[in-house]
Amino acid sequence: MIRTLDILFSLIGIICGIPVFLVVIIISLLDHGSPFFKQTRIGKNQQPFTLVKFRTMAIGTQSVGTHLVDPSSITRLGRFLRKTKLDELPQLFNVLMGQMSLVGPRPCLPNQTELIAERSKRGVFEVRPGITGVSQVNDVDMSTPRKLARYDQVMVRRMSLTLYFKILVATGYAQNSPDYRVY
Repeated sequence: MIRTLDILFSLIGIICGIPVFLVVIIISLLDHGSPFFKQTRIGKNQQPFTLVKFRTMAIGTQSVGTHLVDPSSITRLGRFLRKTKLDELPQLFNVLMGQMSLVGPRPCLPNQTELIAERSKRGVFEVRPGITGVSQVNDVDMSTPRKLARYDQVMVRRMSLTLYFKILVATGYAQNSPDYRVY
């Protein structure tokens, strides 16, 4: 059922987002010449896939976790895209292709070995990674691999349609209210 919802919601998001896609692409081309950012991430069953986002950092920025990137690498447009979460919009294509879900653990980089080990022993890689998840809503990032893997494990074990919708709603709400928590 969740996969069906992922397909339905990603199609709706892509179709409704076409004007936003076009505006961001045009501004990106004028600003820094490259609207999209592609990066290898680790997905379900530890299979690598190419994640697509709108570019928010200067071309040539090192491929590391966001928490390790120098803030000066983020472009002016990138700051806006990150603040509004519009940089994530192209990931709807990853969802449509079955590489991701709307809700799940955020996909990590192949060089995040500590996080991969923690997630592996907790069974987190048994599900598709997501655009959003309980860690994002609870402001837990990849700088704390063990804590992040524990949150992901709890989410994977408790996943239901109710939790799926609760996290989707909380993602929008948490942007405006940092005190909101799923659990």
